[in-house]
Amino acid sequence: MLKIRLKKYGRKKRPSYRIVVIDSRKRRDGRPIEEIGFYNPLTNETTINLDKVNTYKQNGAQVSKIVLAICSKALTHS
Repeated sequence: MLKIRLKKYGRKKRPSYRIVVIDSRKRRDGRPIEEIGFYNPLTNETTINLDKVNTYKQNGAQVSKIVLAICSKALTHS
């Protein structure tokens, strides 16, 4: 099963996240199928490809709660 979730990277105490499509059995920082966005919680900078999110959701991918919240924020700010 595919999931759309966050992949952590960045320095210690300076996290940044990539929004990725990944197999649910892989580890958090494993190799993703595709990277579809970026999220920085310190500056609230967000870049996400909503078309790809919708495409993967229609094909059965599950979206994590946090990514769903980021998507809804992106829709309201657009």
